[in-house]
Amino acid sequence: MIEATLHKIAEHILSLDEASLSGLWEKYRTRMEHFEASQEWEKAVIIFFMINAVRAKNHIFNEQLLRQREIRPEKTTKGKPDLHLVK
Repeated sequence: MIEATLHKIAEHILSLDEASLSGLWEKYRTRMEHFEASQEWEKAVIIFFMINAVRAKNHIFNEQLLRQREIRPEKTTKGKPDLHLVK
């Protein structure tokens, strides 16, 4: 039950735009830094870390794509194109 709920939350968060989330980063960082024993403060902390999680995930994802391209560089055609006869 808990795991299924977490999967649904993750799916929903992944559908959000990183640029929009990044625009909220400063707001929730500031809110988190001003502690008060309230549920609103606790929510602000969770939101701040969800935004950071998306940013970290995208950073890791982009690094891995770049690394894969370095390992398997795209073929560039110089001179004749790499054509194959198909019968």
